[in-house]
Amino acid sequence: MSVQIPLRTRPVSVGHWRAFEAVARHLNFRAAAEELSLTQSAVSRQIQTLEDEVGVPLFLRHTRAVELTGAGAQLLQVISASLARIDSTVRMVRRSAGRKTVAISTWASFASMWLISRMEAFQREHPEIDIRIDATDAVVDLETTDVDLALRYAAPGSAWNAQAQRLFGEQLTVVASPWLLKSVPSIQSAKDLVNFTLIEAGDTHRTQNLEWLSWQRWFEAQKLPTFEPKRWLYFNYAHQIVQAALTGQGIALARMPLVADSLASGDLVEVLPQARLDSPMAYWLLTAPRSAQRPEIKAFCAWLQLQAKNTRQAIGEVPDPDFSDDLDGSD
Repeated sequence: MSVQIPLRTRPVSVGHWRAFEAVARHLNFRAAAEELSLTQSAVSRQIQTLEDEVGVPLFLRHTRAVELTGAGAQLLQVISASLARIDSTVRMVRRSAGRKTVAISTWASFASMWLISRMEAFQREHPEIDIRIDATDAVVDLETTDVDLALRYAAPGSAWNAQAQRLFGEQLTVVASPWLLKSVPSIQSAKDLVNFTLIEAGDTHRTQNLEWLSWQRWFEAQKLPTFEPKRWLYFNYAHQIVQAALTGQGIALARMPLVADSLASGDLVEVLPQARLDSPMAYWLLTAPRSAQRPEIKAFCAWLQLQAKNTRQAIGEVPDPDFSDDLDGSD
């Protein structure tokens, strides 16, 4: 006759789960102890107690290494997300107890070429709201991080598009510094670019969707599929490409929304305005569900939609009927 062992039902201390997560992440008791400001023996006792409470081993101990058991790996997925959500909520509560803050995640080129230059107007209108911008290309989980808004660049049809507001689309256009063009014969057609350095993102041919930004695609549209310029100049980021064009180092194929201000000021000029190339890519706003009803978030989103509308007008974007509700916000 088999004897049934009663299941433990007592809740486990959060401190034990933090010790477990740290050891699982480092796969090293000493590193976990240093991170938690505890002794190694204290962490070992916490893990042993946790294993006793759970009823199964969570780690396999070897002489110089530690590895997760199947049960440990299963628990880690849940515990990591839960602790991140707890920490995010604590930060949000601490923040709300003081000044109002809007935390924004976006990528570096968009922050430097579009967002930051417009921020002064919002800060003047809302001096009581602090802004935090995290520039990163990494995917941000709005459910678990302390980010309120994410500004993203993607083609329609991405998994999160249904929850996003479309800010504007884009065209690609050929731009250069006006003083660079003063020293050379007038450029009348795509063939005239043969004597120039052309500036391009170095990863356009290796990254999904970014092939739309390549000179190769632009030249194919001009019926010049095998065109080769005098030389190529490659950069990793859009703001580097535009900076190189601003300083006269070559001619760039730029994203209209990101260079509209430079074109308006005359710092850049469109070399072949009749040869703009439509891109399927668009710029999107995502709001963390837990942040959507905060007054400061609503204020920033309303301001952002107004700025987006101004950009659409500046680049001559024709409203897409599939996105007409999003294009003008509350209009």
